[in-house]
Amino acid sequence: MPSPILISACLLGQPVRYDGGANGVSQHPVLAAWLAAGRVLALCPELAGGLPVPRPPAERLRDAQGRERVLDVHGRDVTAAFEAGAEQALSLAREHGVRLAVLKEGSPSCGSGYVYDGSFSRRRVPGRGLTAERLMQAGIQVFSEHELEAAQRWLQALEAGDDLAAAAAAAAPTPRRKELDES
Repeated sequence: MPSPILISACLLGQPVRYDGGANGVSQHPVLAAWLAAGRVLALCPELAGGLPVPRPPAERLRDAQGRERVLDVHGRDVTAAFEAGAEQALSLAREHGVRLAVLKEGSPSCGSGYVYDGSFSRRRVPGRGLTAERLMQAGIQVFSEHELEAAQRWLQALEAGDDLAAAAAAAAPTPRRKELDES
């Protein structure tokens, strides 16, 4: 049986964003095919870490001591909840043999190419959310919702047993990655 794909719950239309909204892209043909095939495992790491909906927006930053932290807009340190959610995501991924995740770009949990800089000014900086980082460190390939076609190519190559093609698909710049690299 093909391995399941871990997807940010908000991308599936579940109202789990910090503001109670969703970022649904489930109508995208790639995601729709994965859903129809029963391959999708949905998870919101922030909820899994114990945060409520709605919740104050949070951003990742480096504090004065050089430590990576996640603070909400009121200055409350919510790093522990984000770390707990990342651990839950990794545990679920390992339990189900996940090799691919599609996560919400820009999120302090799920961003894989950029996060917000911690100033709450909507300024993006290259970086990863805690969950994306933890999954990548464990060898799970992470793509954003802007890279569904690349994720599909990677998965097809992997399942065909072509590790070289899978590596090339993962490394190939997507239009979204090029845009982020140039900003």
